[in-house]
Amino acid sequence: MRRSRALIALMLLVYTFILSPFVVIFIVSFGPNLVFPPTSLTLNWYVRAVSMRMFREAFVTSLEIGLLAIMIALFFGVPAAYALIRFPFRGRETVEFAFTAPIVVPALVIGFALLRYYIQLGRLPVFPGLLIAHTVILVPYAVRVTAASLRNFDFLTEEAAISLGAPPWKAFFRIVLPNVRTGVLAAFILGFTLSFNMVPISLFLTGPGYTTLPIQMLSYMEYYFNPLVAALSVLMILFTVIITQVAESALGLSRHI
Repeated sequence: MRRSRALIALMLLVYTFILSPFVVIFIVSFGPNLVFPPTSLTLNWYVRAVSMRMFREAFVTSLEIGLLAIMIALFFGVPAAYALIRFPFRGRETVEFAFTAPIVVPALVIGFALLRYYIQLGRLPVFPGLLIAHTVILVPYAVRVTAASLRNFDFLTEEAAISLGAPPWKAFFRIVLPNVRTGVLAAFILGFTLSFNMVPISLFLTGPGYTTLPIQMLSYMEYYFNPLVAALSVLMILFTVIITQVAESALGLSRHI
């Protein structure tokens, strides 16, 4: 009993340590200035955050890039994960490591390398450059998360469907894909969240006309010292939680895990 209480106390201590910065940000966002605890409460910073055009445009840009990047990453990543798990071939470990490389390499290095590469190509427009960069980062996550689900799938079911006359492509879409949809959904949620909150790569590749929300927040903090960024941070956290819950409800993740 004493051991259980000690473990519970330790768990609560760890959670308090992890969550306390978010609690401070949440409380400060309702104050008149960056003082904790606030001397008074106001919703003024939330109203300003929503009403400022530069933040609305940056939010739309982050949303567009996040959705497009993860959809493209899944389009390439799911078949790649299927091929890696379904068909053993020589050099498979090397290919798997190649998919892991963008995760291992620091994002700042990737951002700088892509910046120089785009300049050499002749100044690629900002939006396509951001989209390609985010997709490059998300493909490894799509491959690895989907591959983890495929490792638990019994491919004898697919072979049975093919032996009964189903074309391989139809067996994949009717048998394999529905059984690993939880992995695909997890890759979607993880990839979109990473893209939406991406800072190092976006810092190098944003430009006039296209700025993601995290980079716009950093630019604002260079000139202003007030709780508006705290209010934006709270809104970003709420948006991430809501989009995750909506995806789970719409695609039925909670029924399978």
